[in-house]
Amino acid sequence: MSSLALDPKVAVERVVGVGVLVLLAAGPAVFNDYWISTILTQTLFFGIAASSLVFLYAYGGMISLAQTALMGISAYLLGNMVTQRVPGGETKGLTLGWDPTLALVLAIVITTLIGLVFGAVASRSLGIYFLMLTLTYAVIANYFFGQVTQFGGFSPIAGINQYTPGFVGDLIDHPDKLYYIALGTALCVYVVTRYLARTPFGLSLQGIRDDPVRMTSLGYTVPLHRTLAFGYAAFVASLAGILLVWWDGQIAPGNIGIGATIELLVMCVIGGLARIEGAWLGAFAFIVINNYVRDVELPVVGGSFNTIIGLIFLVIVLVSPDGLMGIWDRLWGAIRRGGGGGRPEPAAVGASTAREAGSS
Repeated sequence: MSSLALDPKVAVERVVGVGVLVLLAAGPAVFNDYWISTILTQTLFFGIAASSLVFLYAYGGMISLAQTALMGISAYLLGNMVTQRVPGGETKGLTLGWDPTLALVLAIVITTLIGLVFGAVASRSLGIYFLMLTLTYAVIANYFFGQVTQFGGFSPIAGINQYTPGFVGDLIDHPDKLYYIALGTALCVYVVTRYLARTPFGLSLQGIRDDPVRMTSLGYTVPLHRTLAFGYAAFVASLAGILLVWWDGQIAPGNIGIGATIELLVMCVIGGLARIEGAWLGAFAFIVINNYVRDVELPVVGGSFNTIIGLIFLVIVLVSPDGLMGIWDRLWGAIRRGGGGGRPEPAAVGASTAREAGSS
């Protein structure tokens, strides 16, 4: 029996995870339509996008600001390929009118290939240079789709959710379908990411995160590992982009602007960059705040959404630099110390992710 199975904390996390999964699976019977279509569905696909960023940081030591751009690229590709020209109406994009299934596959594949190119260019950069290079990708994508009118322009490409593959069905009249598609996709992304972290590639990627010079001396090709990791993160972000346009029905440059890029980063930091579960936890917290707290009026500072989310963000970072998942780790450590259960859990990113990767 593995050490993971004997760890009470892991057992509790598994019980909690199964409970959350059961609750989500019974979503339409438990939650109202607003929560299903607005809160939970957004949480699932924005959590998928956030998980691509968390994966790069937690297992590769790379903070990428290009994930929103990659998410938007897949959305724009799908919109340009599936929409059709409406006689007498205003249409945006290429309006190729291709088969939705073919367009879906091509959008994901092309976005993944673009991510590999992005990763190959940025793979030799470290720290702030990597961060700024990926921010450049985000700016380029935003201005490209905003200024090249053939691909959309500043007006949105609308009606994309009218053209879905046959196995997906009608998402406009049956929004619960999209909820379950997003839930299944999120679950698959989570399982595959956790599995990938335990493979030889994932373990070597974590070694590169901790000491790239030593890994190079051991014969590992550091830029190649980083490029492949970026490609996988681009694949995950492309799935989120598809779900975004199926949910919203349109895509515009504002969806991939600097504001959207910062919002995705805030989700990751709120949830916790050290653990993949933090992606969905941070997305849930952000979306709930966005929908319920943004109109709250505070003394002196007022009630704008940016002010509210900024204050909450500041409190979480000050209390726990590892986000909400870090608070969970600290609470569990306090419980174990209070009960004489042994030494506290390490809080550092490297320690926590190494512990996850070494367990089975």
